Amino acid sequence: MRSENKSAWRRAKHRVAHSIKLRMVLVFLVLAAALSFVFFTGAQKAFTMGWRDAARPILMDYVDRLTLEVTGGGAPSVERARAITQRLPLTVRISGPVVNWASHPDQGPPDWIRARSSDAPSVGQDWGNGKDWPRILHRQTADGHTIEFGINGDAFEHRPRMIGYLLCALLLLTLLAWLYVRRLLKPLDAIGEGARRFGAGDFSLPIPERCVHGPDELGELALTINTMGRDIHQMLEAKRALLLAISHELRSPLTRARLNAELLPESAEVNPQRDALLRDLQEMATLITDLLESERLAGHHAALQREPTDLAALARSVVQDLGARHAGAAQVTVEAPADLPRVAIDPARVRLLIRNLLDNALRHGAGAPQAPVVRLSVDAAGALHIGVRDHGPGVPDDQIEQLAQAFYRPDSARTRSAGGVGLGLYLCRLVARAHGGSFEVRNAQPGLQVTVTLPPA
Repeated sequence: MRSENKSAWRRAKHRVAHSIKLRMVLVFLVLAAALSFVFFTGAQKAFTMGWRDAARPILMDYVDRLTLEVTGGGAPSVERARAITQRLPLTVRISGPVVNWASHPDQGPPDWIRARSSDAPSVGQDWGNGKDWPRILHRQTADGHTIEFGINGDAFEHRPRMIGYLLCALLLLTLLAWLYVRRLLKPLDAIGEGARRFGAGDFSLPIPERCVHGPDELGELALTINTMGRDIHQMLEAKRALLLAISHELRSPLTRARLNAELLPESAEVNPQRDALLRDLQEMATLITDLLESERLAGHHAALQREPTDLAALARSVVQDLGARHAGAAQVTVEAPADLPRVAIDPARVRLLIRNLLDNALRHGAGAPQAPVVRLSVDAAGALHIGVRDHGPGVPDDQIEQLAQAFYRPDSARTRSAGGVGLGLYLCRLVARAHGGSFEVRNAQPGLQVTVTLPPA
């Protein structure tokens, strides 16, 4: 139970620390409490400062007049005392040799009138203290009777109800303050959602106009963020247009160069240079193809051509194709259950995904004691899991999050032969997102584990 209370306290503390609305409401409450405390304390102080010089003499004179009304100049009269208690919210107690009567015998003297001992806490000398009240409210008659006046406690019987009303009013004011603050800061939610969309690369839906045209700082902030989003979108579109233009323009001279290279006469002296030139041209063509595919997938215009596919057969065919580029491709293991169902995916793009993952694993896992492993499975919810594990040196933990960024290569893979150009994992992540799935990279110690999860179509 204690741990649950501590957890609830932590959650509440976290919400307050991360919510401007709650903190503003708390500030309002604290400010209201502080103002109330200062007001009542100041009023009490102002009252007590004039107590000895003004109020106490008037009260003593009034008690003398009441005593005269009870006694009539002679012995105390119960009838006159009862008439006073019926007219005024007072209590009268008469004690003496002849008359012993109390108007409210069930009520004792209030705590602030009772005489206090020397070690009891005092209400302050400004109020006369407990020892001064008997001299103010007690009167001694000539015939030996003592008359004691007090406040009728029944007059305050509605005090608890009034406190309840005050608490309800305070709660109502707090609720109104919360609703007003929530309405005042509501544009922050739309601004936050818009900023998150821009961060994810979605510039199709700007921050709503009702937030932009607000007559305050939040409206200016929304307008600034929308302007920033448009500028970023224009820069990204310009970059994509440049890449697409360069890629398209390079295809024609590459095709002509490949054709000319293939038309070279075959001889023992020319064949090595001819084959090397064809490999470089093929690699350039593959790079351009990857660039074009990445821009299509990143531009949210990629239309998936889904069809039921035997994923295990697709993975084995990718392994077979990679045999021409990697000597260790023949040792790659594809693990898949025998009853793996056919899944509705875009086979061309998933083939690209598996090819890039295996190419990355074979390149960085070369020389490892174990060959890369491809694991395929479908869970009970119908989600497809594709995992590729190599047993190479792995990647530093601080670089894991950047591996799937375009053109990023770890420091250990800066050479072209060892690290590629940094598009392989980026394309894999784009393919996973195009299918509505997720892409995860982690160190497997040793090696790297990449897991792609594709939800059911």
